[in-house]
Amino acid sequence: MKYKIGIGLIPGVGDILAKKLISYCGGVEAVFKEKKAALTKIPNVGETLAASITGQDILKKADKEVDYIFKHHIRYSFYLDDDYPVRLKNCPDSPVIFFYKGDVDFKHPKIVSIVGTRRATQYGKDLCNRLVDELCKYNHHPVVVSGLAFGIDICAHRAALRNGLPTIAVLGHGLAQLYPAAHAATAREIAGQGALLTEFLSDSGIDRNNFVRRNRLIAGLSDLTIVVESYIRGGALITADIANSYNRDVFACPGRLSDDSSAGCNWLIKTNKASLLQSVADIEYLMGWDKQQKAPVQRELFPEISPEEEAIMKILRETGECPIDSLGVALQMPVSKASTLLLNLELSGLVRSLPGKVYQAAQ
Repeated sequence: MKYKIGIGLIPGVGDILAKKLISYCGGVEAVFKEKKAALTKIPNVGETLAASITGQDILKKADKEVDYIFKHHIRYSFYLDDDYPVRLKNCPDSPVIFFYKGDVDFKHPKIVSIVGTRRATQYGKDLCNRLVDELCKYNHHPVVVSGLAFGIDICAHRAALRNGLPTIAVLGHGLAQLYPAAHAATAREIAGQGALLTEFLSDSGIDRNNFVRRNRLIAGLSDLTIVVESYIRGGALITADIANSYNRDVFACPGRLSDDSSAGCNWLIKTNKASLLQSVADIEYLMGWDKQQKAPVQRELFPEISPEEEAIMKILRETGECPIDSLGVALQMPVSKASTLLLNLELSGLVRSLPGKVYQAAQ
């Protein structure tokens, strides 16, 4: 376990380079046992970085973190482990390892991120509460993800708790402390009905950049991100932008043109960076969560498909389910082209579209 933690402690090594190092060396433990001369031959690894990897200080710090984790009953998930969330695996910059306190099903069929401004108005809070209430009313019961911050975040967590929904609070610091301290009681409830989750070591302090960095986990853990209320600048817009980069669905609740607190949401809708959200019915329609079962599509007996479409079918038969961005990577084609091919296959009754832009071969 210390090697899994240690890989993220190497100065100058981010999540993307860490994964490359593990791939080149054949395993996370092998990275630390590799000779310095061999490490320098890996792309983007120079003499200084190789010296840091082969030093012993990193593993000593990792051992200290291991002791803290066991002492405080903290769980962890490494990106090569079977329990690592599939949704995060499809994000290139997802954390190599993260830690969490509580118990939550990362394979839950519906996971929703709800974010917004820290300076929420009563209008924004009412929208957030109504949205979570409706998700339960129409029997969707998703996991609700947010950032435990003031405003919309804490409103989303409390609405989830009130409705008996599991909820994940993604923190911008280690688990040895809690920010903001005013939300400590709610955090304890979350740990009992979901999880407090972070990619930072236990002794990591409060740092502004960490809160921006954690936004990619909020976007990556879920099928869709909902911006309830946001000013024209703010962390919620960053989260929405990241979700778009992951090819995840983004929704925004509109507000009056005169309300600065809704300017960010209106801008997202205006620039086609988010779908307009007025009620849960909009989510049901765009995510395929319709309450009524749709009539099956009549399949052709011998549909003619192109070699590229056949390649897509081969991947879907082998994997069972596959996100569109992963298909694009596997076939080395733009997501826009893969989307067109998938639409043709869906119209032919060969492919079924699932929530979160995931596809599977029709039975």
